[in-house]
Amino acid sequence: MRFVIVTGMSGAGKSTALKTLEDFGYFCVDNLPVELIPKFAEIAYDSKTEVNNVAIGVDIRSGELRRLSDYLEEFRAQDYPYEILFLDATDEVLVKRYKETRRSHPLARGERVESGIVKERKRIGFLREMASFIIDTSNLLTREFRSELEKIFVENQDYDNFIVTIVSFGFKYGIPRDADMVLDVRFLPNPYYIPELKPMTGNERPVQDFVMNAPESVEFLEKLKEMLLFLIPNYRREGKNQLVVAIGCTGGKHRSVTLANSLYRVLLSSACSVRIEHRDIERDTITKG
Repeated sequence: MRFVIVTGMSGAGKSTALKTLEDFGYFCVDNLPVELIPKFAEIAYDSKTEVNNVAIGVDIRSGELRRLSDYLEEFRAQDYPYEILFLDATDEVLVKRYKETRRSHPLARGERVESGIVKERKRIGFLREMASFIIDTSNLLTREFRSELEKIFVENQDYDNFIVTIVSFGFKYGIPRDADMVLDVRFLPNPYYIPELKPMTGNERPVQDFVMNAPESVEFLEKLKEMLLFLIPNYRREGKNQLVVAIGCTGGKHRSVTLANSLYRVLLSSACSVRIEHRDIERDTITKG
């Protein structure tokens, strides 16, 4: 049986995680008071209880969270295995989500949402340090979030808490605001000026062949790979759990898409989770339309 404690920052996706785990066949309970968790675990681990997997939602509304550390020590002594899933997001994303839902932060108490977030990070930080899995949902779509949960709790895959997001974009539409690293590939040969390639995108083979047949494209990709494979373990040691790499060309349709796809394939074999997004691939079509 898997006993999963789902926790993290308010607004980071705990409710979505519990609903998803319920879809996966987990028995889920949200907002269980901390004092009741030991009794709940005892019932869950009773051989007479016909429950295969359990997930409980715990957050700052659950009571004195520090007591949870003592209970988890008891779990280990009683041989009750457990896992902690900690959900996080950047302060900016959390504030945006609260504004969109028009809800107040449970610790804000009439103050700004930002002040509630600061207080919460202090109170719940120890659980992040104890976490078995950390998922930063800042840049994850719901289906991507569900996919990450499925890898961990259904497919039992080895999961790396570090997520690399590769974003292709067009400089004429602005640099992605959440980018940690911005790379300009406008020095590469441009398919835009080849009539038969102009309407295509970097997702199509003729454009990919045109761009990657240039020696500088291959060399750039190799150097970028070496740099990221050097940076990722160092970022991880510093406690960073995500990296957004933005690759841009003029319109975000040909060169940046091709290089983003190539980098994505390269990093798939590395020890981290990788996702890709082509932000502006259809922008020209929509704008001209």
